[in-house]
Amino acid sequence: MDKIIARRALAVVTTLIEQNRSIATAESCTGGGIAAALTSVSGSSAVVKGGVVAYATEAKRNVLHVSPTTLDEEGVVSEATVLEMARGAIRVFDAEIGISTSGVTGPSGGTPENPVCTVWIAVVNKKGRFATFRFGDLDRGRSKNTRNAILNALRLLSDFLKSEKNE
Repeated sequence: MDKIIARRALAVVTTLIEQNRSIATAESCTGGGIAAALTSVSGSSAVVKGGVVAYATEAKRNVLHVSPTTLDEEGVVSEATVLEMARGAIRVFDAEIGISTSGVTGPSGGTPENPVCTVWIAVVNKKGRFATFRFGDLDRGRSKNTRNAILNALRLLSDFLKSEKNE
């Protein structure tokens, strides 16, 4: 595994263990990469409840209960969709925190609204507090775009956990 991803995953799992909190993932464009990074950390079974790779729109709707209205009106690659996906992960796995991704890693699939390398990430807790992040970087190819999405997701998650600790 990528050393930077492994280091970020270790920091997140350590923080989750310290805070005695659980997490679930709902991933589209990262294809389970966040869950893989988290579960590669020894002891992660104490905090990782599970994950869903909801690549198809039907999975977002049927498994995570993302509203058809959200999918139709906002699109699959949108802030509204990733927020609903993260909330769905919390419900499905009875976790305290949910993290989700949806985006276009390329090389095809981009649109004028969401060009290749556009990724939305959301982190949500059971209390309704959330953080979202959208990035659109230079297209560096599918595998590097996916890696960047995983790195950004772990960074957003780490920042979210730190901000909650300070409240």
